[in-house]
This record gives sequence, C-alpha cells and structure tokens, in this order.
Amino acid sequence: MHGPIADKARKPDQDRAARSAWDRIRSARLNRWMVWGLSLLLSGGVGVYFWFYEGVLPNQIFTTLVTLSLVAILAAVTRRVLFSTFLVAMLIAAVTAISFHKRSQELMVLHAWDFWFYVPSVFTSAMKPEHLGFTLAFLAGALATAALAWLAWKVERPHLRRAWTALACVVLIAASVAATMQRPERRHTQFFWDDSFITSFYASWAEALVAWRRGNLVEAAATASRPPLRTDTTCAPVQKPPNIILIHEESVFEPSIFPQVEYDRRLDAFFRPPGGQHRSMRVETYGGGSWMTEFSIMTGLSAQSFGGMRGFLQTFMVNRLGDTLPQALERCGYRNVLFYPMLKVFISTAPFYNSIGVREIFDAKDQKAPTAWERDRFYFGNALAEMERHFATSKAPLFTFIQTMGTHWPYDVKHFADEDVPGGGPGAEINEFLRRLWLAKVDYDDMKRQLETRFPGERFLIVHYGDHHPMATRFLLGFKDGTEAEDIVLAPDSPGLVTYLALDGVRYTPLPIPRTEPVDAAYLGTLALTAAGLPLPDSMKERLRLLEVCKGRYYDCADRNEIPGFHRRLLDAGLLKPR
Repeated sequence: MHGPIADKARKPDQDRAARSAWDRIRSARLNRWMVWGLSLLLSGGVGVYFWFYEGVLPNQIFTTLVTLSLVAILAAVTRRVLFSTFLVAMLIAAVTAISFHKRSQELMVLHAWDFWFYVPSVFTSAMKPEHLGFTLAFLAGALATAALAWLAWKVERPHLRRAWTALACVVLIAASVAATMQRPERRHTQFFWDDSFITSFYASWAEALVAWRRGNLVEAAATASRPPLRTDTTCAPVQKPPNIILIHEESVFEPSIFPQVEYDRRLDAFFRPPGGQHRSMRVETYGGGSWMTEFSIMTGLSAQSFGGMRGFLQTFMVNRLGDTLPQALERCGYRNVLFYPMLKVFISTAPFYNSIGVREIFDAKDQKAPTAWERDRFYFGNALAEMERHFATSKAPLFTFIQTMGTHWPYDVKHFADEDVPGGGPGAEINEFLRRLWLAKVDYDDMKRQLETRFPGERFLIVHYGDHHPMATRFLLGFKDGTEAEDIVLAPDSPGLVTYLALDGVRYTPLPIPRTEPVDAAYLGTLALTAAGLPLPDSMKERLRLLEVCKGRYYDCADRNEIPGFHRRLLDAGLLKPR
C-alpha cells in the first residue's frame, strides 16, 4: 500500500515507537555497580583536576574534603550518589568557567561575595558585549547540565541509607573544618597566575558569611563617646593650593633600616629630602600585593580591617566610599589623574578609581609602555607631558598619582645593564635592587629639575612612598632562597613591613605633619592634605586624632574600640556604604 493512506497508517506506528523509546528511557535503571562505577569515574576526574590545578597539598586536601561534604549533603537529601556526584562535579565546572572568565576580565578569581555584589546588576552585566559570548555558552551548558541531571535522577534508584549518609556528612564536615586550619592563606598572586579557583571559592564562603552577618565588609562597632561625623560637600582654600604629585615607588624600602646592608649613602637624600620631611611608614603586605597599600592610602582605611576580603577590595568597594583622598581633592577643585603601569582591567582598577574621584587613568596601553618594567623616567615623562597640556589650558590645581615599576622584581637579571651605577650588598639580589634604587633616585631628581624649569609659575608638593619590601630582603629577614612572598609571615613590628614616606616640594615647603612614626599607610592621605595646607574634612580631622591616640597605628590600635568605632561613624554618616 502506497500514498497518503499508507503514510497515515505508518504515523501511529511511528508515534507508538517514539513513545515506547521515551518510556524505556524514563523507566531505565542502572544497577548499583554501574551507579558506583560512574560516580567513582566522575570523582576521579575531579580529583585529577584538583591534583594539577589546586595548588599545594593542604589546599588539595581541603578542597577535596569540602567537595566530598557537598556530595554527602546532597546524597543525604536525595539518597542518590550518582546524581549528587554529577551535580557537584558540574558546580566545580561552573565555578572554574566563571573564575576563568572573571580573571580574563579583571584578573581576579571568583569570590562567594560576587553573588551578593553582582546580583542587582546580573542581567545588565551579562548582556555587555565583553560578557555576551560567555553568557550564551554558560546558558547552553546550564541547559545541558539540567538535562543530564534529570537523566541521572531517573536512572538511579534512591538506594542510600540516610543514617549512613548523615554520618558521612558529620565526619566529612568535621574533617573539612580541620583541613581549613591547616590550609595556607590565599596567595595574593593567585589573582593572575595561580589557578586554585575552587580552593579560593570554597575559602571565600566563610569570609562572605562574616560580612553578611555583620551587614558590611569592614569591622565596625557602635560607639557613643564621639560625635557624629559631618559630611563635607565643599572646600574653599584661602589661596590656590599647590599641585600635588603622589609617587608610588614600587617595592622600595629605606636600606638604612638593615645595618648589614652596604650601599652608597648618597641614596639617603632620596628618602630624606633637604627642606622636606620624612617618616617611616608601616604597610600590610610583603613582596607583593601593592593594591592593598594603594587601597589604604587612597581610602584612609586599613585593608586588614576587611579580613579575608582585603585582596578583593578594589572590586567590592566600587561606589561604596565617600571619604577618599581623591574625593577630598576634587571638592577642593583639583583635577585628578592616575598614571598606571598595568592595564585598567587589572583588579577592577578603572571602576574603583573612577568611583573614588580619579576620573582620568592613563594605563600601560595609553602610555604606550614597551614593557611592564619601564624605568621611572618613562612614567615621569608621560606625567610631565600631561602637566604641560593641563597648565596650558587650565588654572585648576592638579593631583597626579604616578605608579612606577623600575624597582620591581625579578632581581636575578640585570635591568638597564648599560647604566653604570652603584649597587651594594650583601648578596646579588640586594645588589641588583640597590642599582635600580639608585636609578630611581636619578630619575626622581631629573623630574624635580624639569618641574622647576618647565613650570616656573607653579608650586608642587611631592609625596612619595614605598608600597612594600622587595623579595630581595627575605634573606635579611632570615628566610631562605626559594621562599615565596606568600610564605613569609611577619610580625606587625617586623622591619619587613616598614617602608617610608617622604614629603618634598618645588617652590613649596610642605607644612609640618605630626612627628609620630612609624605611621600606618592608612594615614598617608590625611598627612598629604595637611602638608598641602588644605581644609580637612571632618573625617580627616578625626584621623589626625586617631594618629595621635593610636601612636601611628590603625588596624591594631592599642585601644581596640577606636577604629571599629570610627568605621561605625563613617557608616552612619554615609561615607562608607554597607555591603
């Protein structure tokens, strides 16, 4: 039989066959051996991934135990081991994919707080051109995961005993807590060259929960002993204030703090300029993590006050600060400019600085930097050229924040080898560092000469500081070769956390600042405003009081109520926004 009648006859048969195949899929069941075999296969794949990408053994143990705890919790609820293992494996795949994408955009890994931070704008963020391709791929993966999860649910009978799965939960969670105590602190370099996506994400849960429970990222406590802070909206200097140049001297410390270091003593003038002022300054990071010092200086807050969140602050504090050094300067009529040696995407630099009052950022691309480690004179030259353009068209005072890279590691290669300048010792790395430090002094002196000759009608306050020690000092601190920066744990009073702060001027003598030292980096912004003779906002006046009361310390002020109480007053005044 042929034709339309035959086609109609075959259609019911085809429909019945399709329904029969679908019914067989829906009713299919795997035996326990197959269920456990597939579960172990998935677990083995995850374990291999952890072995290669989750860092040192304590991290691997911690991450494995937390993963097994998640499987056990799901298994206790569903009584299905394959379904539970599959879902957790897909969670790990999703976290890895999101972390990889986030790091490609911001050079930061995924943090549990991201879910709270990005949820209000998740749709608009996902639809941005730079995220659209990833968003579509992620949605396709989510649909595939849902289909496979449904299939895993259908082919596995609920065969696990809840008493045993509950016991497994208790044991594994307890083991995870114990492993947490043995796990090293998150590495600050993890943002850009160490993967450990899952370890970092798991570790961030506790940090996010602490912040969520207290209602904000920073430590704060109610205080009734101090009056509310006033919100300053205007600034009226008596006369045109000096232009301010703030120089972030990468990895620079004052060699005189180590008696065993031999060096050309003419370097001391770099740290103690004639007619200027000098203070030793305490930072909160060693060998790297410049962004934590940047944050403290720009915001007047200790990065340590944010606990485990301190490495992510440039992302999470966007649009949450109203009490920063650039904002205070902007109210006083300054144009704020940043010359940045990295790219703007690095740790959310552009959004963070824009939100605190630095509207113009010249990054490595804008400055046409040939390498990531140019001499200081390269960045100074770009800044001087921009000053020339500014003063030709504007009478507004200028705040120029310049970050340098000439003294950055590695120190096992001779940079700028054609330059014959003094080095020092002991050791090859210290010698190379001191060579670069001498070049930094040469470039700084040249910049001062150019300020004097190119801008005869302008006054300049120059503030420069060291962000942290170079790794070259690890030998001087008693550590062996091969020790990583993140493995170096220092006491708060260690010389390895002491750099410097110098106030200098061109046609301007910096006004006196308090003599307290060492002074924590969080006070630098207030001291710069003081040296410039600018009216201090109420919050900055309070910082001057805290500088005296806490004897130069911030986070670990001897009076433990002072700093959390100050943070609460900032929150109450709207100068620091919760969450």
